Amino acid sequence: MYGIMFKIKIQFTFMLMAVLFAVPVEVAISQGSTNSTGNPDITENNITFIDYPGFPEQHSTWNSIGYSPTHHKVFIGVSDHQKSNALYDYDVASRTMKKIGFIEDLANLRDHQWQGKVHSKFVEGPNGKVYFSMDGGVLRSVHLRDHPHGYRGGFFMKWDPATNKLTNLGMGLEYDTVKDMDVDPETGVMYGVSFPQVHFMVYDPSTNDFRDLGRLGGGHVPRVNFTDQWGNNYYVDWRQRLVKYEKSLGELVFAKESLPAFDDTPGTHIITGITAYAKDRENGIIYLVTYGAKLLAFHPKETGIGEIIDLGPVYELEEELWRPYVPNLAFGQNGKLYYFIGGHGNFVKDDTTIFMEMDPATGERNIIYEFHISDMVEATGSDVQDHEGNLYFAGRKRAQDAGDGTDVQTSESSAFMIKFNPEKEVQP
Repeated sequence: MYGIMFKIKIQFTFMLMAVLFAVPVEVAISQGSTNSTGNPDITENNITFIDYPGFPEQHSTWNSIGYSPTHHKVFIGVSDHQKSNALYDYDVASRTMKKIGFIEDLANLRDHQWQGKVHSKFVEGPNGKVYFSMDGGVLRSVHLRDHPHGYRGGFFMKWDPATNKLTNLGMGLEYDTVKDMDVDPETGVMYGVSFPQVHFMVYDPSTNDFRDLGRLGGGHVPRVNFTDQWGNNYYVDWRQRLVKYEKSLGELVFAKESLPAFDDTPGTHIITGITAYAKDRENGIIYLVTYGAKLLAFHPKETGIGEIIDLGPVYELEEELWRPYVPNLAFGQNGKLYYFIGGHGNFVKDDTTIFMEMDPATGERNIIYEFHISDMVEATGSDVQDHEGNLYFAGRKRAQDAGDGTDVQTSESSAFMIKFNPEKEVQP
């Protein structure tokens, strides 16, 4: 667990705070800037970073986080991005982080079944079971099959917290990873998307019925799919149209128009689609953020495609509004959205990851924290909130961010969990 200490300095309209970790490194945390009005109610006491014990070789987390309402635990998959993947849980009541074990051991995977990371979210399904899927990790090992054992394919997994049992539910498509998945909370049917071929998969583990509904894209594969309150699932195609698996029909339904995008958004960003989502369950809204840096409010319907409202950019820039990178999103009990901007060499401020607050009702955007990349280079995760209103993200820090296309596994990196609450102080 990181020890965090803040230094506060008042300078004009800015409040700068320094965060000290185990090795004293200053992290600028601002409230108010030329891009925002700030939120003086949020201080250094509203956020904390929590370490993953017992895995010194760990490297990163990639969207691999989720909350179980039944067990009041946050589950995280932490990897070395090559061959070792640890499963962790964070107990909200006792505020303890525990390593459950390594997934390859818990699932009795053989050498030829190696997996590079968990890239999917963790989702609670029926009866309190928690589901996730596996990914090959390093692109050259998966896409080019350049690995001593080759890559067999990604697996669907089920974790039972009540019995501490991990079940391998089987492989998706041969040679493809399962980049993300979701679960119908009523039926337990799983929806998966594959990499690199971008196939949409529907799998019912109770009947062992597996359906490959075909290829929806190419190039840079969309990373996220999500489910509405009726158990329908959504993804995007290569034109960034919403594609819905309509549960009552048992087939795919395509939106007529693409999701909103800035006029100059490159095609490489369009085809990557949605990077994160967060749900306002009370009002039936699913907020989306795209790889083209658009915030959207989606109002799903049980049948057909619902209304999509354009909420504008994630960050106001003078040009290239599509550029900011946001692979995370959360919706607070105060009705506001929260997200980190930065990662993969893409930052709106030099060597700085910023944390934003956005009010969908007014459109107001505020920078509430700023972190140097040596203390946080990237955060991932969608819609992770516990029963106390705490929001969680999977964070990663790196000593030096090359930003030159260097493979991520060659850079020094380590992972930690972020716990944040905009309305009250949080405890590690």
